[in-house]
Amino acid sequence: MAKKEYTQEQKKKRAAKRKARRRKRKRILLVFEGVLLVLLFVAAYMALKFSKLDISPIDPDKELIFNEEVKENVVLKEYTNIALFGIDSRDESLGDGNRSDTMMIASINNKTHQVKIVSVYRDTFLLIPREENAYYDKSNLAYFYGGPKMSINLMNTNLDLDITDYVSVNFSALIDTIDTLGGIDIEINEYEREYINGYMTETSKITGKKIVPLYETGLVHLNGLQATSYCRIRQTKGDDYRRTERQRLVISKIVEKAKKADLFTLNSLIDKVFPNISTSLEISEIYSLAKDVAKYELADNTGFPFELQSKVMGKKGDCVIPLNLEKNVAELHAWLFGAEEYQVSSSVKAISEKIKEETGLTAGE
Repeated sequence: MAKKEYTQEQKKKRAAKRKARRRKRKRILLVFEGVLLVLLFVAAYMALKFSKLDISPIDPDKELIFNEEVKENVVLKEYTNIALFGIDSRDESLGDGNRSDTMMIASINNKTHQVKIVSVYRDTFLLIPREENAYYDKSNLAYFYGGPKMSINLMNTNLDLDITDYVSVNFSALIDTIDTLGGIDIEINEYEREYINGYMTETSKITGKKIVPLYETGLVHLNGLQATSYCRIRQTKGDDYRRTERQRLVISKIVEKAKKADLFTLNSLIDKVFPNISTSLEISEIYSLAKDVAKYELADNTGFPFELQSKVMGKKGDCVIPLNLEKNVAELHAWLFGAEEYQVSSSVKAISEKIKEETGLTAGE
């Protein structure tokens, strides 16, 4: 076949088209390279930020305990349950050897993004699930003996839960979070004001934060040290039960302010707070949770157990006794997951009976 001949004008047009196609490909390549560089920069930046976190992954199959019936509970699969620990650390450490001043469960509905928070009273008399010599004592001892993993196992074993992850923070993390967000407004009475000033002395020694005395009552703007000291009060009416209410109130105030914070503030928050956080959540899981953060709504909060009585248990001291743990756990599942007809596991039934035997207390007493 004879080669097609082109006029000089046609050759010029063909050459111009080839040049235009090359320019277009070059522009597309430049745009692609630009996007790739931006993504790499963002990834490197976020990796740098997350490197500040103490990330300690947990192998659920090897390190955690789940009651047999819980493994088949399909309702729990619709929720992400994370253990939250506030550590009473005198040396800023976050592992075992410290008691958990705060024990909470954050339950996230994966469909609605509603979040419920339940405080487990730290003196609650429950089974401490040690590998050897498991025994009954105050719940916060689990963290002391086995860090977050043993505390998670305590929650899973005693409450029929499927928790696999935790976040632990110390006093400095809470103080820095509140200060970076510009403080929070809370109603304070005279008794609370006095105790805030008292607790600030000790908390300041632990964290090195400067004390600003509180002179006002009513709706007061609290800085980080003041708000953290407010969270620690347990001597006023309501004792530890009222204390956990204060803690949940402070968390709700933090969430409100964080959702309205600009990128500069959030970046500063990460830089200051991440070094004082330990978590089992890996970077991919943090990304997955963070992408929906604007959708999260703090729906409700409560304390556990619902039905209780205080009793001095010999050398173990004043404990919070769940009156009929079986019934309390059933109520917890109804409150958290809407499981109104929940049947507790055989493990919880056995623990419930043992608590009655150890304490001599039953519901109605």
